[in-house]
Amino acid sequence: MTAENGRSSHPVTMRDVAKVAGVSVATVSHVVNDNPNARIGEAARERVRRAIDELGYRPNALAKNLVSGHSKFIGLVADAIATTPFAGQIIHGAQDEAWKHGYVLLVANTEGNRAAEDEAIGMMLEHKVRGILYSTWYHRAAEIPRALLETDVVLVDCFSEAGEAPAVVPDEVEGGRSATRLLLDAGHRRIAIVNTTTPSPAHDGRLRGYREALDAAGIPFDETLVFDARPEQEGGYDVTGAVLATGATAVFCHNDRVAMGLYDGLRDRGLSIPSDVAVVGFDNQEVIAAHLRPPLTTVALPHYELGVLGVRLLLGLEPVPDGGRLAVACPPVIRSSV
Repeated sequence: MTAENGRSSHPVTMRDVAKVAGVSVATVSHVVNDNPNARIGEAARERVRRAIDELGYRPNALAKNLVSGHSKFIGLVADAIATTPFAGQIIHGAQDEAWKHGYVLLVANTEGNRAAEDEAIGMMLEHKVRGILYSTWYHRAAEIPRALLETDVVLVDCFSEAGEAPAVVPDEVEGGRSATRLLLDAGHRRIAIVNTTTPSPAHDGRLRGYREALDAAGIPFDETLVFDARPEQEGGYDVTGAVLATGATAVFCHNDRVAMGLYDGLRDRGLSIPSDVAVVGFDNQEVIAAHLRPPLTTVALPHYELGVLGVRLLLGLEPVPDGGRLAVACPPVIRSSV
């Protein structure tokens, strides 16, 4: 029986290709697997290729994987990044870089469900993936599932305290320096920082970068200018009065949501941005930063680059730095709030 396009309705086998091409099944196998050591004339190779095209033959990828020991798939296991708009750029970057090198990305978004995570990793291992990227939706220390260590693994936007796998993470310290320098370069000397109440590499790194930028500018660190707030709009709004009481002329906010709340708090007090108070955010969550009035100057988390570099580390195209963590720059995004 044949389908409407003239091809067989049953799966085409190597035996079918061999019959049409007038060669042995072994010859078809050598051509399909691109075996460089097989002594096959170019005319026979061409007949096999034509038969493959004519019949619509697709190699059995799983069988091929079992022979070669790996497939043309790269796995990506994430806890929530597919449902967070700005962090979904990790998938985009990894997918683009994988495709560039002949690989396809298999993505499993587990929503933090350990059973789903274990099942996804197991299925990827069964399909002989080239390796797995393991990612979290915010930068943190992560506990690596044991099964991941059965293959090559790179951690993306997270890291292992024990150093069990190489990691690619945002350079939080340099990001904090960049954000503070934006305000220093605009002439501000009394700069507040509204940090998060959540212990994290972002909390510690951005504060360290803030202090280093002040020190480089010859400005003494003043603890009264440091605030912790909930990392959301309400946190920025609630801390506005305390920030203004310090006489600060500029504020570096832990993220764009905090900056959005600070905008509201300043407006409620009749103050203008940036003429009365300059504001810098962090993340470059464009649905917020680009649409505030005035648009928010911020520092971008390099999610796309994290995905790209995760794949490059996995494929051995990028050297693993001393310490096992590749820190990626967080570039400033200049708008109108400074």
